[in-house]
Amino acid sequence: MDLATILEYVRAQGASDLHLVPGNAPIMRIDGEMTRTEGIFDKSDYIEMLRNLMSDAQNDHFDQGNDVDFSFEDKYGNRYRANIFREDGKMAAVFRALNETIPPMEKLGLPDIFKDFAMLPRGLVLVTGPTGSGKSTSLASMIDYANQHRKCHILTAEDPVEYKFHNKQAVVNQREIGRDVKSFAAALRSALREDPDVILVGEMRDFETIAAAVTAAETGHLVFSTLHTTGAAKTVDRIIDVFPAEQQQQIKAQLASVMKAVITQTLVPKIGGGRCAALEVLVCNDAVLNMIREGKTFQIDSAIQTGANEGMILLDKSLANLVCEGKCTMESAVEKCVHEDDLKRFVKSMGRSDLVSAYEDNVKYNKLNNMAGDEVGMMY
Repeated sequence: MDLATILEYVRAQGASDLHLVPGNAPIMRIDGEMTRTEGIFDKSDYIEMLRNLMSDAQNDHFDQGNDVDFSFEDKYGNRYRANIFREDGKMAAVFRALNETIPPMEKLGLPDIFKDFAMLPRGLVLVTGPTGSGKSTSLASMIDYANQHRKCHILTAEDPVEYKFHNKQAVVNQREIGRDVKSFAAALRSALREDPDVILVGEMRDFETIAAAVTAAETGHLVFSTLHTTGAAKTVDRIIDVFPAEQQQQIKAQLASVMKAVITQTLVPKIGGGRCAALEVLVCNDAVLNMIREGKTFQIDSAIQTGANEGMILLDKSLANLVCEGKCTMESAVEKCVHEDDLKRFVKSMGRSDLVSAYEDNVKYNKLNNMAGDEVGMMY
């Protein structure tokens, strides 16, 4: 059993991730759910396999810090993102399959306004959501759209590099954290001396990176980045809260001068297999920028709800659309929604009260069954 064979099998099954857990057969994630491979592959400790995959420098990094991130290409030409880490004193790993080609926005189901974001002359555009929500793919699609339609210089800082961009109208330089530059913040500082028009920062993880990204946007660059937040209002609050209290008024003013859009994304199981994206889109018009400046982020959801004609949409409304279009179940939408009552209200407003009633009846039925099961258990 070798790693290339395992990865090729996993890719053929349509899995997004491979987990190697010591003492277990390989485990795959398919459509968001973990799937075991007992009977197909043997159990292993994977030590030799993982050590051989890493370079000397990566092995040293792992030995010093107990985890390491990198991307690599297998012998079949397929690319993967890897995280190797210690678990119970042993080596474990997670691999994410990367597409060789960057999917266009139409294939991802992204709205046309994303093309407008890619063509902005300057500002800050954030794509947020939990791990595994497709943020990197959506960002790559927007960056590649700029690559196709703008004669500009695009500079990326990624950890690790996931999608490879090939120069089209633009010139693209991709820097990997650890290999090409020390940190996101260091990449942003040097970027200002490298004549970029568009900058992609893989993740705004800390105060230094956030401050540098905002400065880059202030100095006339279009900056894209990600955060692990859900919802536009929470994203703005998260950025502000990173700063000390005495600097928060200043960062509010800075954000109000550069923020262009906040996109929240999550993936929902699709009826019939696969997953589809639900999106929240905030376009930072003058009213929204005033809310940010004045610290009234609690009003942002209302601004999104009334801004449909500008391309805005709440996550719960996007989920309701998917339910009413027959793309996902009410149950799946409830699992991903922000406010269940709002989701139900949106579905009802679209003339599908029957879907809400069926869902609520099913919840009651399951609750009664569970209660009955508990009573039987108490008898014994």
